[in-house]
Amino acid sequence: MNIPSAVLPAVANEPPLAVVPGPVETSGAAAILALDLGTTTGWALRNPRGRIISGTADFKPHRFEGGGMRYLRFERWLDETLRLAGDIEAVYFEEVRRHIGVDAAHVYGGFLAGVTAWCEEHAVAYQGVPVGTIKRFIAGKGNADKAAVIAAVRERGFNPTDDNEADAIAILLWATETRGGTR
Repeated sequence: MNIPSAVLPAVANEPPLAVVPGPVETSGAAAILALDLGTTTGWALRNPRGRIISGTADFKPHRFEGGGMRYLRFERWLDETLRLAGDIEAVYFEEVRRHIGVDAAHVYGGFLAGVTAWCEEHAVAYQGVPVGTIKRFIAGKGNADKAAVIAAVRERGFNPTDDNEADAIAILLWATETRGGTR
C-alpha cells in the first residue's frame, strides 16, 4: 500500500515516519519502521493497529549541494516520519556486508551512521537484519534475486514500486512475524 500524497512529509520527496545486541523486543504500542538504506531508501511502517504503509524516499544529491546534504535530508525525513507516526518503537534495516562498489559502501555507511545516531538520540531501539535472512524469510532462498523478492512480497498482498520498497516490506514482515528474530 502506498501513502496518499497528502500524507507524505514535505522533506526530501519523502515518506511519513541501538545496533542493539540481540533481537529487539517490541510491545506493539508504537509504530515499527523498516528501512532499505540507500540513495533510494525503501521504507515500510506498521502502525500500532497493524496497518502497513510503504514507499521510497529519494536522497540523490541535488545540483550545487555539498556531499553531506543527502544525510541531513535523511535525518529530517526521519524526524518527519516520527512526527507523523506519533511514536516509533523500533527501526529495522537491511544489514549489508558486501557492496558492489566503493561509492555504494560509502553511501550505505553514511545512511547507517545517520539512522543509528538518530535512533540513539530519540531512544528508539534498532536492529540490522542480514540480507540473507530477509531473502530466506520472504522468498525461501537466502540468495534470491530482486525479482523473486518482489514476487514474494506481491504474493503477500503488497504492490511495491521497486526492489527498495519490496525489501523494506520484507524486513518489516520479518520483524513483526518473527518478533525481531526471537521465533
